[in-house]
Amino acid sequence: MDDLELRLDLPGNLPQLFADASVERTLPVALPAGDVVWPDPGYPQHQFVRRPAFWVSDEPVDGELWARLRAEHGTSGLWPLLLDESDQPWAAGQVAPEPVSDIANYAPGAFMHEVWADWAEQAPEADIEDLAPFGLHCPGPADPGRPLDDPDALADRHARVLARRGLSLGLAAVDRGADALTAMGWQGALNHNEWTAPLSAVVRSWEDRFAARVVGLGFNTLELSVAAPPMTTRHALHVAAEHWAFCPDILFQGPGTLAGYAEEIRGKTWWSFWWD
Repeated sequence: MDDLELRLDLPGNLPQLFADASVERTLPVALPAGDVVWPDPGYPQHQFVRRPAFWVSDEPVDGELWARLRAEHGTSGLWPLLLDESDQPWAAGQVAPEPVSDIANYAPGAFMHEVWADWAEQAPEADIEDLAPFGLHCPGPADPGRPLDDPDALADRHARVLARRGLSLGLAAVDRGADALTAMGWQGALNHNEWTAPLSAVVRSWEDRFAARVVGLGFNTLELSVAAPPMTTRHALHVAAEHWAFCPDILFQGPGTLAGYAEEIRGKTWWSFWWD
């Protein structure tokens, strides 16, 4: 059967996810039962968004479906995510979307320096030593990595592994995976940063420099595939500093030192973050 015969307009209420629902989008992939999720009107960010935040399936899905939807992102405009509902059901709508256009207002390097400076003002001496060799001095963003694999193929493989946990499927109307954090109103890093747009700006930068792909989200977790990870100890230390500014808990509730964490991510094609 010709591909054109297989192409369908977006089913159900998926067009509601887009600011301009009149633009033609197609999705030649059958979806499981699910529905769009409206944001909680109690959040102050609610004033910025007048449409559903995302779509979520009623039941867990397999990684093959994620891979097919990822491949169709260019025609559907929908980025797939594997959503962990073990701590907080996504369908409850406890999300606070922000305008995706705000992401461009943030420079990842400036965000990193701001986090570092705020921490340096009140850092105990022991914590300063934990961030050796940088200590109080923010090194700024690291150089790009060299690809080890095709970024999309790697993301598909990681999705197949992650889906074994029994995760729901989410769909966000965004141009790239990094923007899904902001468009969906994810609140996982709320205790670290009140707004999500600057975090999306950082992840955008990782997409560009390390061929990262956003694969999964939990209540306070983020799962990325990384096709161009740091391979040397020196490079890994620099990338580890970025990770710390993005998510301090991975260090202070993990190996305890930047050097220890750098060894964990050196050559690793999967970055996992969690916030308290």
